[in-house]
Amino acid sequence: MITREVQERLEGWFAGRLPEEWQHEPAEVTVDREEITVRLSIADVDLGDDASDAARAEAREGRARKFREETREARIEVAQEAERRYEHAISWGVRVGDHTETWTSVATPVMTRLRQPQRLVLDTLVDAGVARSRSDALAWCVRLVGEHEGEWLGDLRAAMASVADVRSRGPRSA
Repeated sequence: MITREVQERLEGWFAGRLPEEWQHEPAEVTVDREEITVRLSIADVDLGDDASDAARAEAREGRARKFREETREARIEVAQEAERRYEHAISWGVRVGDHTETWTSVATPVMTRLRQPQRLVLDTLVDAGVARSRSDALAWCVRLVGEHEGEWLGDLRAAMASVADVRSRGPRSA
Protein backbone atom coordinates (compact mmCIF):
# COMPACT_ATOMS: atom_id res chain seq x y z
CA MET A 1 0.00 0.00 0.00
CA ILE A 2 1.39 3.39 -0.98
CA THR A 3 1.12 5.92 1.84
CA ARG A 4 -0.11 9.46 1.36
CA GLU A 5 3.39 10.71 2.23
CA VAL A 6 4.98 8.63 -0.55
CA GLN A 7 2.34 9.85 -3.01
CA GLU A 8 2.95 13.49 -2.01
CA ARG A 9 6.73 13.08 -2.30
CA LEU A 10 6.37 11.66 -5.82
CA GLU A 11 3.98 14.42 -6.88
CA GLY A 12 6.34 17.03 -5.45
CA TRP A 13 9.43 15.60 -7.13
CA PHE A 14 7.75 15.44 -10.54
CA ALA A 15 6.25 18.94 -10.11
CA GLY A 16 9.74 20.29 -9.47
CA ARG A 17 11.51 18.23 -12.11
CA LEU A 18 9.15 18.48 -15.10
CA PRO A 19 9.39 21.49 -17.43
CA GLU A 20 6.64 24.05 -16.82
CA GLU A 21 5.38 23.83 -20.39
CA TRP A 22 4.51 20.17 -19.72
CA GLN A 23 2.26 21.15 -16.82
CA HIS A 24 -0.83 22.93 -18.10
CA GLU A 25 -2.26 21.37 -14.93
CA PRO A 26 -0.27 19.48 -12.27
CA ALA A 27 0.89 16.06 -13.45
CA GLU A 28 -1.24 13.12 -12.34
CA VAL A 29 1.11 10.65 -10.66
CA THR A 30 -0.10 7.09 -10.04
CA VAL A 31 2.04 4.47 -8.33
CA ASP A 32 1.77 0.78 -7.56
CA ARG A 33 4.31 -1.91 -6.64
CA GLU A 34 5.96 -1.98 -10.07
CA GLU A 35 5.35 1.28 -11.85
CA ILE A 36 4.95 5.03 -11.56
CA THR A 37 2.73 6.52 -14.26
CA VAL A 38 3.02 10.24 -14.93
CA ARG A 39 0.11 11.67 -16.93
CA LEU A 40 0.80 15.16 -18.18
CA SER A 41 -1.90 17.67 -19.07
CA ILE A 42 -1.11 19.93 -22.00
CA ALA A 43 -3.05 22.82 -23.51
CA ASP A 44 -6.16 21.87 -25.45
CA VAL A 45 -6.51 22.60 -29.16
CA ASP A 46 -8.29 25.79 -30.19
CA LEU A 47 -10.37 25.10 -33.28
CA GLY A 48 -13.15 27.57 -32.59
CA ASP A 49 -16.73 26.93 -31.52
CA ASP A 50 -17.87 25.70 -34.93
CA ALA A 51 -15.42 22.74 -35.08
CA SER A 52 -17.01 19.30 -35.22
CA ASP A 53 -16.45 16.70 -32.51
CA ALA A 54 -14.59 14.56 -35.05
CA ALA A 55 -12.23 17.41 -35.97
CA ARG A 56 -11.62 18.21 -32.31
CA ALA A 57 -10.91 14.53 -31.50
CA GLU A 58 -8.43 14.24 -34.39
CA ALA A 59 -6.71 17.50 -33.45
CA ARG A 60 -6.32 16.34 -29.83
CA GLU A 61 -4.90 13.01 -30.94
CA GLY A 62 -2.51 14.82 -33.26
CA ARG A 63 -1.37 17.18 -30.50
CA ALA A 64 -0.78 14.22 -28.17
CA ARG A 65 1.29 12.41 -30.83
CA LYS A 66 3.33 15.56 -31.55
CA PHE A 67 3.95 16.09 -27.83
CA ARG A 68 5.06 12.49 -27.43
CA GLU A 69 7.55 12.72 -30.28
CA GLU A 70 8.92 16.17 -29.36
CA THR A 71 9.45 15.32 -25.68
CA ARG A 72 10.76 11.76 -26.03
CA GLU A 73 14.41 12.41 -25.18
CA ALA A 74 13.63 14.73 -22.27
CA ARG A 75 11.07 12.26 -20.88
CA ILE A 76 13.64 9.46 -21.08
CA GLU A 77 16.09 11.59 -19.10
CA VAL A 78 13.51 12.36 -16.39
CA ALA A 79 12.40 8.71 -16.31
CA GLN A 80 15.96 7.48 -15.82
CA GLU A 81 16.45 9.86 -12.89
CA ALA A 82 13.16 8.81 -11.32
CA GLU A 83 13.84 5.10 -11.85
CA ARG A 84 17.18 5.40 -10.02
CA ARG A 85 15.61 7.46 -7.24
CA TYR A 86 12.40 5.48 -6.67
CA GLU A 87 13.30 2.01 -8.05
CA HIS A 88 10.12 1.80 -10.13
CA ALA A 89 9.55 1.71 -13.87
CA ILE A 90 8.27 5.04 -15.19
CA SER A 91 5.42 5.21 -17.69
CA TRP A 92 4.06 8.30 -19.39
CA GLY A 93 0.73 9.56 -20.60
CA VAL A 94 -0.85 12.79 -21.74
CA ARG A 95 -4.26 14.42 -21.54
CA VAL A 96 -5.38 16.95 -24.15
CA GLY A 97 -8.94 18.09 -23.45
CA ASP A 98 -10.92 14.86 -23.08
CA HIS A 99 -8.36 12.79 -25.04
CA THR A 100 -6.06 10.64 -22.87
CA GLU A 101 -3.20 8.36 -23.93
CA THR A 102 -0.76 6.27 -21.91
CA TRP A 103 2.58 5.12 -23.35
CA THR A 104 5.19 2.59 -22.30
CA SER A 105 2.93 1.12 -19.64
CA VAL A 106 4.14 -2.00 -17.85
CA ALA A 107 2.05 -5.16 -18.31
CA THR A 108 2.82 -7.26 -15.24
CA PRO A 109 1.79 -10.92 -15.06
CA VAL A 110 -0.43 -11.68 -12.10
CA MET A 111 -0.89 -15.22 -10.85
CA THR A 112 -4.29 -16.23 -9.53
CA ARG A 113 -6.13 -19.39 -8.58
CA LEU A 114 -9.66 -19.70 -9.86
CA ARG A 115 -12.28 -22.31 -9.13
CA GLN A 116 -14.33 -23.85 -11.89
CA PRO A 117 -17.20 -21.29 -11.85
CA GLN A 118 -14.72 -18.44 -12.35
CA ARG A 119 -12.81 -20.37 -15.05
CA LEU A 120 -16.10 -20.98 -16.85
CA VAL A 121 -16.70 -17.22 -16.95
CA LEU A 122 -13.32 -16.68 -18.58
CA ASP A 123 -13.83 -19.58 -20.99
CA THR A 124 -17.21 -18.17 -22.03
CA LEU A 125 -15.56 -14.85 -22.89
CA VAL A 126 -12.88 -16.67 -24.89
CA ASP A 127 -15.37 -18.94 -26.69
CA ALA A 128 -17.55 -15.94 -27.57
CA GLY A 129 -14.59 -14.10 -29.08
CA VAL A 130 -14.66 -11.31 -26.49
CA ALA A 131 -11.11 -12.27 -25.44
CA ARG A 132 -8.28 -14.23 -27.07
CA SER A 133 -7.28 -16.11 -23.92
CA ARG A 134 -8.13 -16.56 -20.28
CA SER A 135 -5.49 -13.96 -19.48
CA ASP A 136 -7.13 -11.42 -21.83
CA ALA A 137 -10.56 -12.32 -20.42
CA LEU A 138 -9.38 -11.68 -16.86
CA ALA A 139 -7.83 -8.35 -17.89
CA TRP A 140 -11.13 -7.45 -19.59
CA CYS A 141 -13.05 -8.23 -16.38
CA VAL A 142 -10.68 -6.11 -14.29
CA ARG A 143 -11.00 -3.17 -16.75
CA LEU A 144 -14.79 -3.48 -16.60
CA VAL A 145 -14.82 -3.34 -12.80
CA GLY A 146 -12.43 -0.37 -12.89
CA GLU A 147 -14.69 1.52 -15.33
CA HIS A 148 -17.94 0.84 -13.50
CA GLU A 149 -16.73 0.93 -9.91
CA GLY A 150 -14.10 3.66 -10.20
CA GLU A 151 -15.58 5.93 -7.54
CA TRP A 152 -15.96 3.05 -5.09
CA LEU A 153 -12.37 1.91 -5.74
CA GLY A 154 -11.16 5.49 -5.19
CA ASP A 155 -13.00 5.64 -1.86
CA LEU A 156 -11.50 2.29 -0.89
CA ARG A 157 -7.96 3.44 -1.79
CA ALA A 158 -8.42 6.65 0.21
CA ALA A 159 -9.58 4.66 3.23
CA MET A 160 -6.61 2.30 2.94
CA ALA A 161 -4.21 5.25 2.66
CA SER A 162 -5.67 6.72 5.86
CA VAL A 163 -5.14 3.41 7.67
CA ALA A 164 -1.55 3.24 6.40
CA ASP A 165 -0.91 6.79 7.61
CA VAL A 166 -2.27 6.00 11.08
CA ARG A 167 -0.19 2.81 11.26
CA SER A 168 2.97 4.71 10.29
CA ARG A 169 2.44 7.13 13.22
CA GLY A 170 1.76 4.33 15.73
CA PRO A 171 4.08 2.59 18.15
CA ARG A 172 6.96 0.59 16.74
CA SER A 173 7.44 -3.04 17.70
CA ALA A 174 10.78 -4.02 19.19
